[in-house]
Amino acid sequence: MTAGPGESRPMRIAVVNNFFPPRVGGSAHMAASLAEQYAARGHEVLAITAAYADAPADETKDGYRVVRLPAVKMPQLGLSIDFDMSFASLRPGNWRRLRKLLDEFKPDAIHLHGQFFDLSWLAGRYARRHKLPMLLTIHTLLISENKLYGGVFRFLDKVLVNPILRYLKPRYVILDKLGVDYCVERYGTSDANSDYFPIAVDTGNFEKPLTKDVREEHNLGDGPVIVSLGHVIPLRNRLPLVEALPSILDKHPGVKVVVVGRVYHDVFLKRAEELGVADAIIVTGAVPKADVPSYFAAADIVTHDLNGGCGTASLEAMLSGTATIASVTEDNYPGIELRNGENILLVRPDDSEAVANTVIELLDDPEKRASVAQRESAMVRANFGLDVVAEEHLRTFEKLVTEADVLR
Repeated sequence: MTAGPGESRPMRIAVVNNFFPPRVGGSAHMAASLAEQYAARGHEVLAITAAYADAPADETKDGYRVVRLPAVKMPQLGLSIDFDMSFASLRPGNWRRLRKLLDEFKPDAIHLHGQFFDLSWLAGRYARRHKLPMLLTIHTLLISENKLYGGVFRFLDKVLVNPILRYLKPRYVILDKLGVDYCVERYGTSDANSDYFPIAVDTGNFEKPLTKDVREEHNLGDGPVIVSLGHVIPLRNRLPLVEALPSILDKHPGVKVVVVGRVYHDVFLKRAEELGVADAIIVTGAVPKADVPSYFAAADIVTHDLNGGCGTASLEAMLSGTATIASVTEDNYPGIELRNGENILLVRPDDSEAVANTVIELLDDPEKRASVAQRESAMVRANFGLDVVAEEHLRTFEKLVTEADVLR
């Protein structure tokens, strides 16, 4: 297909991610949101993912097709690094199924999500063999404060992930400074093979009516509420928040902390028992994406990225107009100006004292809390809005596809 003067070229884009809705999580939501945006702008989109729960094996939704390949779920071994992952490559016939899907779809480009997912490797291999341009978004960094796990992750990156990426030669999409530093060290990336696009936040999801009254559902009353939303894993262990709670409760005894997400790493609950603050914590488990705005609306403060980071949940909380604390540096997003205390609230990673001081200051001064929250929302909308980020991706795809056509 060709475009007329001043028109963008319609493309066929395959979006590949082992994680995809109805599975919840930042990577899944971002992949689906971008796929929907690509389709809404006139491009043909095929999303390929791993089977999950009772989700249909093949469906059309939001203007694009989703195919879920049979997969083997990773066993839960009782380790603190257990995670709900499924691998499609372990099911016989999936390489053939994937190849047939892509042969029939005839993609112009492929958008891979996750550098250590087997579907990324399989689809990347297809793209390499067919000389198709591919973007690879790096969502999760294989790091851990635990020396044993950290060593294992570093080893896996060195002997497995990096050799595969060197063969695939994708163009990388890196979301923040932490990711840039990590990818340079582990995968040898550079400006020559990378684009620095921020996490995409679906602003439309926060323009809909709230789905529930979270305060009533969880009997939270009218006291201060801190929401901490996102799966509890070693990289987001909630320990700084729990260890800040004694000081927070001393000044504001009625505070409740609502932890929203699956708990894969329960050290924070054990620490809460030791500190005598367990009664202040409510754990809800995972919730549907549609309910997320309701949890932010119920909160006075949101924080879960306290071990170093500012992910999708934190950005969505800022967008919602709720004061949100994260733990990155002001230069975390290349090209985006963060100003602590003005359009974002930052603490040092793993600093429970800083968390306590910031929370207490915000609870003591509702006017300041509301003012900062308003500026956070405007900053996210202008820089991280899904429409803005999708347009950056599509411009890159158009450039890569045009270059590939010239070389053919």
